[in-house]
Amino acid sequence: MSTARIARVALPLPKPRLFDYLVEAHEGLAVGLCVRVPFGPGEKTGVIVALDPADAPPRDKLRTVREVLLELPPLPAQWLAMAEFAARYYQHPLGEVIATALPPGLRRAVRLPREDDPLLAATAAGRAALAAASKLTRALAAVSLVCSAGSMRRAMLLEQLDNARPGAASEGIRQARNKGWLEVLAPGSNIVAVDSFQANAEQAAAIERIGAALGRFESFLLHGITGSGKTEVYLQLIARCLLQGRAALMLVPEIGLTPQLLERVAGRFPGARLVALHSGLADGARSRGFVQALRGEVDIVLGTRLSVFVPLPNLGLIVVDEEHDASFKQQEGLRYSARDLAVWRARQESVPVVLGSATPALESWLAADSGRYTRLSLSQRAVAEAPPSVRLIDTRRLKLDQGLSPQMVDALRLRLERGEQSLVFLNRRGYAPVIACPSCNWISACPHCSANMVFHQVDAILRCHHCGAEAPVPRTCPDCGSHDVMAFGRGTQRLEERLGEYFPAARILRVDRDAVKTPAQWAFVREQIDTGQVDILVGTQMLAKGHDFPRLTLVCIVGADASLYSSDYRAPERLFQQLMQVSGRAGRAELPGEVLIQTAFVDHPLFHKLTEHDFPGFAALQLAERRQAGFPPYSHHAVLRAEASDLAQALDFLKHARELALSLQGAVRLFDPVPMRLVRRARLERAQLVVEADSRPALQAMLSEWMRQLYEVRLARDLRWHLDVDPGDL
Repeated sequence: MSTARIARVALPLPKPRLFDYLVEAHEGLAVGLCVRVPFGPGEKTGVIVALDPADAPPRDKLRTVREVLLELPPLPAQWLAMAEFAARYYQHPLGEVIATALPPGLRRAVRLPREDDPLLAATAAGRAALAAASKLTRALAAVSLVCSAGSMRRAMLLEQLDNARPGAASEGIRQARNKGWLEVLAPGSNIVAVDSFQANAEQAAAIERIGAALGRFESFLLHGITGSGKTEVYLQLIARCLLQGRAALMLVPEIGLTPQLLERVAGRFPGARLVALHSGLADGARSRGFVQALRGEVDIVLGTRLSVFVPLPNLGLIVVDEEHDASFKQQEGLRYSARDLAVWRARQESVPVVLGSATPALESWLAADSGRYTRLSLSQRAVAEAPPSVRLIDTRRLKLDQGLSPQMVDALRLRLERGEQSLVFLNRRGYAPVIACPSCNWISACPHCSANMVFHQVDAILRCHHCGAEAPVPRTCPDCGSHDVMAFGRGTQRLEERLGEYFPAARILRVDRDAVKTPAQWAFVREQIDTGQVDILVGTQMLAKGHDFPRLTLVCIVGADASLYSSDYRAPERLFQQLMQVSGRAGRAELPGEVLIQTAFVDHPLFHKLTEHDFPGFAALQLAERRQAGFPPYSHHAVLRAEASDLAQALDFLKHARELALSLQGAVRLFDPVPMRLVRRARLERAQLVVEADSRPALQAMLSEWMRQLYEVRLARDLRWHLDVDPGDL
């Protein structure tokens, strides 16, 4: 092939190496293009990361690229640079990093048709048809959604109508347009709606300070108490960004926060090309959104952690909402932190990044203390006059009824009499954590994990929350045959049942991962809450953050002590964050809010800081403890984990890995290999080795060489290992 060039391709393989192929030279050939290449007896899809490298092998040793996907623009150089940084920092093969960052369709090199994404508005005829209708057809449903938003992009309307059945949703839009109920607005129409938002002094100062940084890199930590209007600050900054002709990227921690925020963003920017990306979308929708962004056809991307990798050629602003949230850290495959990559990306692309939270991560708080981040504070609630009052209920001398104190029951009754809403928070789903036999001490242990199976009464099943295994509930003890098998402890299902017995006339709604599994179900739940069809909410952390329920005035927290003395050094930080976030759901409108926290440790400093809404004071206490103990953020960790069918096999591998690390003479501290706290999961035995260093450069220098050696170690067939840099827990 006389006109051939050499393409260096990153393939999704668990080895830190790249592969060279011959490719026909032509005008459109470029670094960043997706290609199909032969690999072994089959083929794989990869990305060209270099052309004609100086160290390429002889041409006669190379196979030929089978196909170049020229219909897609190449991935930008800045995007590839971020993937290469993630591969270096998290010590992960570049091909797997790129495969993780790409949506499923592009990973498989599926051709995506280029679709127009017009801005749609309802006509007078459409509004009249909607008002006269007795039944909501799919076409009228399209009109209804567009009316509620003022105007809407076709792609967004498709997603909101029915992402699971895009053909039917597309037909509904086509019918509405053919009937004259929807019309296409001219390009550029009404990209930013006029709003009546009046910023208070703190909000105005934050908007002006961050707005002045548009066009250059600066990291901002926006510390605002719950209900202080952080989202409004984000929207005002996005508006400034769009008016400058640049795109904005906004990350949220969970899918549950996306629909409510999506409505708000779409309503504020009706003409903007808005794409929402999260794991709840069908593969085709995720791929289309990614490709639209790659082509420069998107103004705002709103999504969960993987959206940090979405290419935006004209990026102007990055926002990370609830930046402290643990879900920004990926726990499988490429174990990256979306928050940290967002800061790196902002620096690389010379744009400001805003990290917002009422309870920032201690790493971010220390970065602000040291001047690396600019801290801006919102200490006043935007609507309510004051944060909710927080009262501790000392449970040491109380007899609790399924976790409920008399004071809590009385407070719930008072809200029912007033016609106000309450939230009872227990971060444990299911009916009971365990089924046990008092006669012989049998318990409902998971056969595949070193954990117990949780009793789910609604489904009449035992389920492991770690591996997903299920089993029927035994009528008699499997060991001794006793009929006295009992449920011990409580979860949200049991709490819901007991509240129903206390308040039989109350409308009680449970919100957890068992009851709400999809964005559509969450939208229905929100509609019930917003329209006053619910009196008492019983929920887990799904309800703890980001939601705004104006009628909710009481939050009751059950089981607050569960993680107070955990062996995880991050447990107090996470508990404080969780309790402050869920407390912030109360009294967000004109009605005053109250929070009741049951605890046997009323004198603990954590609860005192919580009652005072004093996160800075709590952070100072925790950072002092971390400094004294030498824990992050005053040190830096990586964890090498191994799993195998036999624990000794995993430990032997880690012992060998430790010997290799000791020979490197790096400025690091190596701990002994030990079994993990949850040692058995999904039939695999797990162990870990912790590496600690006082500086990131020292840790990274050692890890780079260590990983090079470990990838050469021959492994037993059923042994697997991975490295977690900056682990979320130990």
